[in-house]
Amino acid sequence: MAVVKANGYGHGAVPVARAAIRGGATWLAVATLEEARELTGLVHAERILVMGGLIPAQAPAAVAGGFSIGVSSFDLARALGDGDEVVPVHLKIDTGMGRFGAVPDEAASLARLIDESPGLRLAGTWTHFASAGTDEVMTRVQFDRFLETLAGLGVDPGLRHACNSAAALRYPEMALDAVRAGIALIGCEWPGTSPAMALRSVVTHVKTVAAGDTVGYGAIWAAPVRSRVATVAIGYADGVFRARANRGHVLVRGQQAPLIGAVSMDAITIDVTVVPGVEVGDVVTVIGSDGDARITAEDVAGWSGTISYEVLTAIGPRVKRRYSE
Repeated sequence: MAVVKANGYGHGAVPVARAAIRGGATWLAVATLEEARELTGLVHAERILVMGGLIPAQAPAAVAGGFSIGVSSFDLARALGDGDEVVPVHLKIDTGMGRFGAVPDEAASLARLIDESPGLRLAGTWTHFASAGTDEVMTRVQFDRFLETLAGLGVDPGLRHACNSAAALRYPEMALDAVRAGIALIGCEWPGTSPAMALRSVVTHVKTVAAGDTVGYGAIWAAPVRSRVATVAIGYADGVFRARANRGHVLVRGQQAPLIGAVSMDAITIDVTVVPGVEVGDVVTVIGSDGDARITAEDVAGWSGTISYEVLTAIGPRVKRRYSE
């Protein structure tokens, strides 16, 4: 089950979904009804799972789409079952994540309500791990709790799925009937894969500054010596976090160039003093490779005080996506 929510983790939902289907995915998963509609026609509508929390008022729109709907509450289940169509639902069980999901003690009652409703079909049952990448004990406790709850439902659970990318990698014995691969699809945090994305911009201005001259908002960087400074057409509106001020580097002409000063909405500045010949129009790599040098989303996350998921999904809509097979 290819998870392509949040615009395919910033890569573009439809291109990522198509690539995943070519690679063997038979289901797609998203967070919202709007995201599901964008994928219409790529697979049968029932094989698009809307995982995010819906409210009862959204039930008519959910029914009209023909998608599989994640259900965590009696109220949503009843609202979905009030229509003329039979809605395939995936009952979510909260085994320890604490966001969505019926608590195990209520899961059997909710499963029976779904099973007995003429407007609903229990097409799947699922849970989500809180710390699959870092906490084996908690993950195994959650999985055991999920199996115990399944055993007590008293009805056919349908498609059983628990593993996200981290769990699919670390605990293949927990695969059950399906796994939900998201970040792994795009080559992050999965050994042996290559990142699908490179993020690049261009130099728009180059100048020489004297020792002591400052650059950018707040004057938080001052040249230690006479320096060459380049301005690059990418900023926090495009996904370069303001936390990157004076942190990390980019690649230009195959070499590292430190990011200096504050990150502006539309631009960053870099120190190219030791990179010979930098000029307007030169390509600047924010994520990706340039010659033998490489910057990963995980590198950028470390400089930004966050995780690779946020780095990728924060890339703004005015950044043009180009795709190659």
